[in-house]
Amino acid sequence: MISISSAQLNAWIALFIFPLARIMALLATAPIFSNATLPHRSRIILGLVIAYALAPVLPPMPAVPAGSWVGLAILAEQVLIGLIMGMTLRIIFAAIDLAGELIGLQMGLSFAVFYDPQSSGQTPVVTEFLTLFASLIFLAMDGHLMSLAALAESFQMLPVTLEPFSVKGIAALLSKAGALFSAGIMLSLPLVAALLIANLALGVLTRMAPTLNLFAIGFPVTLAAGFLVLLLSLPYMAAALERFYGEGFNALEIVLRASMPKPGNLGPQ
Repeated sequence: MISISSAQLNAWIALFIFPLARIMALLATAPIFSNATLPHRSRIILGLVIAYALAPVLPPMPAVPAGSWVGLAILAEQVLIGLIMGMTLRIIFAAIDLAGELIGLQMGLSFAVFYDPQSSGQTPVVTEFLTLFASLIFLAMDGHLMSLAALAESFQMLPVTLEPFSVKGIAALLSKAGALFSAGIMLSLPLVAALLIANLALGVLTRMAPTLNLFAIGFPVTLAAGFLVLLLSLPYMAAALERFYGEGFNALEIVLRASMPKPGNLGPQ
């Protein structure tokens, strides 16, 4: 008869449940995976598959029962690490949403809103268009696979141990968030500059011809100019988004390294 001791059972549960907590936290916040249109059941199944695939190559887990107070503290720490990783990647798309808000405001389309299942709220149509475009570029450059690769690498940089991770990772996340938002605003500058020139031209035209009805021609002109510049910018925006995503993954690596308890330690020796 095969007998299984409680220590062996706890070790098997810890080998699976501790990594699963970090994986599910990442899937709940990371771009693409956290989309509200993705069924929760599919997300749970994906997390279980990833945990099963990573279990054989993970560093040794601490010999702590998952149901103990120490085990619950480790679970909470793994959830926090996954949330930090997911939010670092999520900031990329938040910056793109901000760029879309600025472009829509300059075009005069800030009042045209569309229901966004991602944010479960009303989103301007220009923001929704840029978000969909950015999501397709993210998938085309295998960003979802790079996110999973970063997740697997995080278990080598931040293995599941009794030692808590450094709070410097949260500080690094906050500092990189400002840089990523600045890069996101840079994406909107060409269109904002073109629309500013169009508005200045309309202002000069109104000054020269006071009888001209600015409200009758201003909105169609800015709208047409915005769509024209947006159409001309799309081929170049793909390359800019690719570099932008590269900065996001570099920021994720910096956050993970800052979260390491001992700088320079890349995992158990």
